[in-house]
Amino acid sequence: MPVTQTKARLMAATSRIERIMTQVLCIAGARPNFMKIAPVMAALRETGIAAQLLHTGQHYDAAMSDGFFADLGIPHPDHHLEVGSGSHAVQTAEVMKRFEPVLDQVQPQAVLVVGDVNSTIACALVAAKRGVRVIHVEAGLRSYDRTMPEEINRVLTDQISDLLFTTEKSALVNLVREGIDPARVQFVGNVMIDTLHRNLARAVPAQQTLGITLEAYAVLTLHRPSNVDDPVILSALLDVIAEIHRRVPVVMPLHPRTRGNIEKFGLSAKLDGLHVLPPLGYLEMLGLMRDAKLVLTDSGGIQEETTALGVPCLTLRDNTERPITLVEGTNTLVGPDPTAIRAAFDEVMAGGGKTGRIPEYWDGRAALRIAHALQSWLPQAASCSPHSKAA
Repeated sequence: MPVTQTKARLMAATSRIERIMTQVLCIAGARPNFMKIAPVMAALRETGIAAQLLHTGQHYDAAMSDGFFADLGIPHPDHHLEVGSGSHAVQTAEVMKRFEPVLDQVQPQAVLVVGDVNSTIACALVAAKRGVRVIHVEAGLRSYDRTMPEEINRVLTDQISDLLFTTEKSALVNLVREGIDPARVQFVGNVMIDTLHRNLARAVPAQQTLGITLEAYAVLTLHRPSNVDDPVILSALLDVIAEIHRRVPVVMPLHPRTRGNIEKFGLSAKLDGLHVLPPLGYLEMLGLMRDAKLVLTDSGGIQEETTALGVPCLTLRDNTERPITLVEGTNTLVGPDPTAIRAAFDEVMAGGGKTGRIPEYWDGRAALRIAHALQSWLPQAASCSPHSKAA
């Protein structure tokens, strides 16, 4: 038999085996996804569910992406789309274009997406249109702020998902309000906290990251367009941070978008004296937060991590899609208002601030609950899916 013909048959056989074997195709795209997909992949492997991992490449810094995979023990992706940067529309469209052929090749029983980045909605939309079941991890979170691109991604992904896993019970109220059948929703807890539990003992001490010893310090992260794209708001935030720094050192891992805008707006002098760091890996950032006196942030994930760590958090946004961190956790919503920031900071420094408690099911076992749910759901999924198989 000619070599080319033999090779073609082997490739066809491999493709058939891949289709038979793959029950769940898991999607990761950007930094927030990595902390969520790591425990899910481990739990699927532990429970014997055949899964493949696809990295869209939305997080396009290869070194940082590879570092997260190594730190968190995420298996090497079976597929890498290498999408890279772009506007929301360009990036979403490019993920869809590159994902569809992979989906057709693998033919999984279901596609699992996490969080609310562009890769989440892009892959969920392609899967739904191809008649492949969609599983959404971290469903039902709402800020009710449609100016946030992530809010659009969250709402639309939930609408086209067949099975929705939630991190907090209030998410079910949001989903029912939007017409989603409660039978499709399961409360499992927070997979990001699974990752935190698994890696806390390995967290890099702050002294090692900083190269100096600080008895007390605050951590600042800024990256939301509402805070860093407006020179007036960004300038006012940096001014109040400079005030805080005079009372307790401020450590600022600087997001590339924020750094670029600070330079563009001529605000670089406002960083003088701050402990400015480049973007950090997961274990470095975890150690920095764990040892901090407080954290100031506009990140959704950090609101959850600080609650799990018991560290006071001041969220520099007018709303949050994670209300449980306000009601039960250590989070205080202050917005970008300097007066509110000063007042909340003073309370923490006076020994106040929220102590909080650990929310239900934030116990490091959320991913296992997901895997156990999928063990019973996957064989029955073909008959209960609201999506019909595409022709």
